[in-house]
Amino acid sequence: MGDAFAWLEDSAVAEAIRGTAYLYPILESIHIIGIALLVGPAVSFDLRLLGLGRQALRVTTAANWLLPLSHVGFMIAAVTGVAMFLPGASVIADRGSAPWKLGLILLAGVNILIFHRHTYRGVAGWDMSRSAPLAARFAAVVSLMSWSGVTVAGRLLAYT
Repeated sequence: MGDAFAWLEDSAVAEAIRGTAYLYPILESIHIIGIALLVGPAVSFDLRLLGLGRQALRVTTAANWLLPLSHVGFMIAAVTGVAMFLPGASVIADRGSAPWKLGLILLAGVNILIFHRHTYRGVAGWDMSRSAPLAARFAAVVSLMSWSGVTVAGRLLAYT
């Protein structure tokens, strides 16, 4: 695996990021904006699944407004995250929090897939004024925990 990381570090993109003044901190700033656009709406949607605003806001309305923002945020965070990984791939991959961050991103993705392929299909029965089913509330808790863990693990990449 070390050869792959060395290859990434020697790539033209990695060299450009290393060699361009202020590019890395700009990428970090854009990455944080992406995280905010991902996690903020996701947390809001999860809280709606857990019952907050049940009398005032349909689950489908929350999904239609919040989830597209999360998708944009994920794309921004993913692209900038990969770009920041390239210049120091072997060092970052060796950090203790790296497998946690990647594992929690995977967990969040699987959770989203299961929720939308199964639980959300029955949303018409619990869209407004009713408690979301246990599976939806469980998905919300997993989402809240996994995205929080991704954020913490990401910060720990600088220190572990």
